[in-house]
Amino acid sequence: MPMIRLTVPTGALTEEGRGRVQRDLAAVLLRWEGAPDTAFFRAQAWSYLVELPEGAQRTAEDDAPRFLVEVTVPQGALSERRKAGLVEEATRTVLSAAGLTPDDALRVWVLVHEQPDGAWGAGGAVVRHADLVALAKGQRTDA
Repeated sequence: MPMIRLTVPTGALTEEGRGRVQRDLAAVLLRWEGAPDTAFFRAQAWSYLVELPEGAQRTAEDDAPRFLVEVTVPQGALSERRKAGLVEEATRTVLSAAGLTPDDALRVWVLVHEQPDGAWGAGGAVVRHADLVALAKGQRTDA
């Protein structure tokens, strides 16, 4: 089951961007993971927005806001091509939500954390990647 967390300084997102960025990022993650677009899988794509208090994020150079996107997926869920697509689209999504341009792309970092098989649990049971693949095949609406 995928999870995505965006950490931003307070006030770094536009009002409109703040209202949509979590669902947008969850949809990006599901798309690149190859999950079916069903209510079940959308409900499992957890998205967090963490807003840091003023002054909590800086670089050695300046105080311009930086954005950290952390993605957690089962190991093997993303090929190298899918990881690259996820990083690119998540970056564009964050830039849009902050009202920034592609010139600011280096201010967005995307970290992909892959959980080893058997290291993820939900509903009181260990969830394995093969279980998710089988579930996805059973829920495909595009097959």
